[in-house]
Formats: sequence, C-alpha cells, structure tokens
Amino acid sequence: MIEEVNFNLDVAKEAMDDVISRLEFTLSKIRAGKANPQMLSSVKLDYYGVQTPLSQAANIASTDAQTLSIQPFDKNLISDIEQAIVEANLGFNPSNNGEKVIVNVPPLTEERRKDLVKQVKSEIENAKVSIRNHRQKANDEMRKLSKSGLSEDLVRDAENSVQDLTNSYTSKIDGIYIQKEQDIMTV
Repeated sequence: MIEEVNFNLDVAKEAMDDVISRLEFTLSKIRAGKANPQMLSSVKLDYYGVQTPLSQAANIASTDAQTLSIQPFDKNLISDIEQAIVEANLGFNPSNNGEKVIVNVPPLTEERRKDLVKQVKSEIENAKVSIRNHRQKANDEMRKLSKSGLSEDLVRDAENSVQDLTNSYTSKIDGIYIQKEQDIMTV
C-alpha cells in the first residue's frame, strides 16, 4: 500500500512538473520587449508542400536587443519566410537583404506592457488551477486507497504531502510570474 501512496505522489509531482514546463514555454512566447528567437516559435511556413516550423527551415538568431536575424537553409524561401511571419500576426514587419530576413522588434508601449502583464496573469492562474486539479486527483487516489485498506493516518500524511507539494509548486509559479512581470515592465 505504501508503494502505491509513493507512486501516486510521484505521479502528482510529475504532472506538476509538466504544468511548470508548459507555463514556461507559454510565457516564453510573450515578448518582453527584447528580441528572442522563441518569439517566432509559432511561425510555420509552406516548405515544399508541408507546413514546417520556421526553426526547421532556418537559423534564427537575436543580433541585438531589438533585432532578429533569420538565415534560411534555402535562399529561395526568403519571401515565404517573410510572408509566414506577416501571416502569423505577431505585429512584426520583416524585411530582407537578399541573404536573410531581418525582423525589427518594436519597443513596447506602456499600454501594451500592461496588456501583456494581464495575459501573463491569465496564464499564471491557469497553471495554478492545473496544479490544484492535480492535487485533487492525487487526494482522490489516496481516498480510494483508504477504502481498500490503507490506514487513515497514512492517508492524512499522504494528503499533507500532496498539499506541501502543491504549495511548493504554487510558490514556484508565483516566482515565475514576478520574474516575467519584471521583464515586461522593464523599459
């Protein structure tokens, strides 16, 4: 029985780790005013009839805080890359010099920064809800084990462990929020 309790705790911890990973990936797409190759992670282009992520058709680099440089593996793709960036509706206006595509990242206005912080808050709240859902699921599993013979003390200890796990992941999420808000609001 104790092995099952430990297994359920491990499953809950893994699920909460996944929530943190997804949150970090999602927040990496929200730009903080600095040029970051991750900003273009959602861009896909038609590469010989197949929708292909831009990162698989070109090297993307940040040349400075306001500029992204996209070096396609095939120079014939330059216009397709420009079109894909425009169609991705990211607010960028790409240009090219015949060799590569250059994207200037415009500075954020104060209003836009506040909107981005609201968007981050929404993602943070979604992550916290997911963490709480995983806590509930783990506690339900513990209660099932108590019905099949696990002592109430062990169930209570396991539920306390799940709550401690939930608290630690919630504080991690709060730390991620504070960092991202600071990144966005820094001019």
